[in-house]
Amino acid sequence: MTVMFVNMRRIGYLTAFVLSAVVLGFTANFARLFLPHINHDFTIFALIPPSATIFAFLWIMQFSQPIVEVTLHFFISVLWLAMGAWSADMIGYVQCYSIQEQQQQPTVRGSISAQSYCYEMKVIEALSWTLFVLFIFFFIILITLTSRAVVYGRYYAWREHISQLGWFGELPGYPTEAIYPRAPMYGYGQPYPMMGGYHVQQLPGHSVMVQPGVNGGQPIVTHMPA
Repeated sequence: MTVMFVNMRRIGYLTAFVLSAVVLGFTANFARLFLPHINHDFTIFALIPPSATIFAFLWIMQFSQPIVEVTLHFFISVLWLAMGAWSADMIGYVQCYSIQEQQQQPTVRGSISAQSYCYEMKVIEALSWTLFVLFIFFFIILITLTSRAVVYGRYYAWREHISQLGWFGELPGYPTEAIYPRAPMYGYGQPYPMMGGYHVQQLPGHSVMVQPGVNGGQPIVTHMPA
């Protein structure tokens, strides 16, 4: 678990969590004002993306695997894409400042300022597109980091705990390497990389040859028949 990766993950998820909570607040207010008779299709759907995002974060911040988070990022990004497109279709290119303050937006309990409603819809649209872009970045970064971990020899990286991933320029698995499953050992006479926390055990009837890593990288250990 590299400190940089954990910190960047927390910052990114906290940002998305806060933005989703803001959207949920606006959409919950719309549900109170408009359901069940006015704009019911959009109002009901608008509650789904922020609710699904918050629920997913509460789960994956406790325990998750890269394969799980990549799947969640894909589906949640699709929800936010639909939310942004539908919001744009609802409010269109209306200039909120040009709406007269006297104009009213009907609700099930009376009416509200049309200008206020316009501004709230613009906020929902902007945050929806922002969250869509964020989740696309999460999706791409997580695939890249996990693929790097596989290249470094962690063949179970997609199903290991996500805290084992390393940030760009850092090796995966540090410093809790020994806690989680490792890739299977190579066959006799085949080199394999030494990761942090590995214990090199000499095979019976074999000698151990340690070679320096390339460009200052990890040493390479090879078991040779004696």
